Amino acid sequence: MAAALQVLRHLARAPLGPLVWGGPLARLASSMALAEQARQLFESTVGAVLPGPMLQRVLSLDPDSGELKVRDRSFQLRQNVYLVGFGKAVLGMAAAAEELLGQHLVQGVISVPKGIRATMEHAGKQEMLLKPHSRIQVFEGAEDNLPDRDALRAALAIRQLAEGLTADDLLLVLISGGGSALLPAPIPPVTLEEKQTLTKLLAARGATIQELNTIRKALSQLKGGGLAQAAYPAQVVSLILSDVVGDPVEVIASGPTVASIHSVQDCLHILNHYGLRAALPRSVKTVLARADSDPHGPHTCGHVLNVILGSNALALAEAQKQAEALGYRAVVLSTAIQGDVKSVAQFYGLLARVAGARLALPGAGASVEEDDRLCELAADLQLPDLQLKEALEAVVGAQGPVCLLAGGEPTVQLQGSGKGGRNQELALRVGAELGQWPLGTVDVLFLSGGTDGQDGPTEAAGAWVRPELSSQAAAEGLDVATFLAHNDSHTFFCRFQGGAHLLHTGLTGTNVMDAHFLFLQPQ
Repeated sequence: MAAALQVLRHLARAPLGPLVWGGPLARLASSMALAEQARQLFESTVGAVLPGPMLQRVLSLDPDSGELKVRDRSFQLRQNVYLVGFGKAVLGMAAAAEELLGQHLVQGVISVPKGIRATMEHAGKQEMLLKPHSRIQVFEGAEDNLPDRDALRAALAIRQLAEGLTADDLLLVLISGGGSALLPAPIPPVTLEEKQTLTKLLAARGATIQELNTIRKALSQLKGGGLAQAAYPAQVVSLILSDVVGDPVEVIASGPTVASIHSVQDCLHILNHYGLRAALPRSVKTVLARADSDPHGPHTCGHVLNVILGSNALALAEAQKQAEALGYRAVVLSTAIQGDVKSVAQFYGLLARVAGARLALPGAGASVEEDDRLCELAADLQLPDLQLKEALEAVVGAQGPVCLLAGGEPTVQLQGSGKGGRNQELALRVGAELGQWPLGTVDVLFLSGGTDGQDGPTEAAGAWVRPELSSQAAAEGLDVATFLAHNDSHTFFCRFQGGAHLLHTGLTGTNVMDAHFLFLQPQ
């Protein structure tokens, strides 16, 4: 087995040309080498958005004058810097920030995922860890990406630090994906359990991240600009690693340093839309009514500088560069993939069919009906930056393998009680789609992975699939449709071929949504 893996890793270092020795063994080796390349490409994608290097590109400190530059803004430091942070990438961001700030940093508090320090230490990622005598206090919480009592304690410590600042101080706020779950501070009398139950109900009914955040902000002491308000009159610099389509700063981690533009009526409209208004706890109704009658109105955040550090677009740009270095014709389709996971899977499945036909027989292509259907699916998804025409033109002009890249965050409407995440569910659905029609003389592989390394409440980042998935699963007694009906994608992939199709990275220390790769390799 070790020798076989060594051969496959050697194959993965170069583009997959025709394997001259033919037969099933060649196809197996080609398949495994393609999977190895997919995994390597995903690791390169994540590596492009690790927090330390990104923070260093934005911040610079003159050690002589004590002047801190944040892009084109300057701040005078004199041991007056405080730091707070929350999110999956914040531990590494905080380590880099403390290294840069030195003695100017007085105190810090960060809220990070449970177990992340042990994970980073075990992985040998010392650059992601704080030094032994750090001035930053670390709280771990939000196990399985869900707000909990530990995260609540962290949020209250962050609020206490912010409220003690003066006009002479500078608060550096580090924010990344997962920050919302790590900063739960519901407005009394709403309890953490009540807020969490409401959020779960909305998510299960298909609410978008924007809708979820609108509700979270309305019920939070710190979200929707609450943290910035608590820190006033101190200056606030917020460094944000985006995990939301389009990088809207008011949505990432529910915008703790951005004044909310939403009203109570917006919240009620969302609750009505998902049929939850009548079931609201009395505490939630109390808080919404109190906000609606606040004579001060919404607060502003004029003392805040919000800066995007990194995003899905940056990660995919690196993936494109690495894929091209491997010999692929690589095209970024979109960095804004969203919508129901079923529709996204149908789009990718038909895209593989249409693009594969063009690659196998340049000038011939798929049927007119399939082309039209693909355009309809794309229109239904309403992706503002979709480069579908450009991608298909690139396929026609390709002289070899093609890699189509995309990123974003589809949503899953929960119908069952299984275990999974949106990446594993998307991969499983795409696998089922790929098996519905012949793909001719083109090898196809699809991979979907979360850049944070944790897909839903599982230890996997995602999964990869090929067109043979459904038939091979059936041979093992696994019915894909049954697992999908129960939203049980993780259980499926754990059982299917001994878990070989799962993507395992461990917690990566970063988070810029998901990456989707569609590989097309002429046989």
